[in-house]
Formats: sequence, C-alpha cells, structure tokens
Amino acid sequence: MEIISIEKKTFEELVSRLGQFVKRMDRINRQRSGRRMSDWMDNQDVCQALKISPRTLQTLRDSGRLPHSKINNRIYYRPEDVEQLIEDCNDV
Repeated sequence: MEIISIEKKTFEELVSRLGQFVKRMDRINRQRSGRRMSDWMDNQDVCQALKISPRTLQTLRDSGRLPHSKINNRIYYRPEDVEQLIEDCNDV
C-alpha cells in the first residue's frame, strides 16, 4: 500500500470542491428526474406509433428529422420528439 501525505489545507480544499461537485450533480439529477428511460420509446414503439417500417424509421434518423440516443447499441427516442415529428407531418 502506498501512502500519500498532503497538507491539511490542501485536503480541506479537496473535500470542499468534492462537496460542491456532489451538490451540482444532485441539482442536475433533480432537474432531470422527470426523465426516466422507461418514458423513452424504442424502435418498435416508434414504428407502431407512426405506422412505419423499420427502414423508414432509419431514414428519419439518418436525415436528422427524428432525434435519437444510442445507448448500449439500442436506439431510444423521446416521446416529445416523436410527437413533434407527427405535428410537422400534419402541417405539410
């Protein structure tokens, strides 16, 4: 085991900064607490909602018309983005 010695002042500064970081992360987490992965839609959900094929869905992704997030090789969509796409199509 390796022992590292630092000044008390440096240690207290480190603890203080770590505390500020934790508070900031808690604040960000509270702001985003309304969003859970269970609220997001996967490919199958979107295809059913829009009544489109998986290939058409891929075209919407590739063209940038439908924002998405890729997590562990799975693609997810925010329901509000899907709703916006429906509204945009209805406006045409």
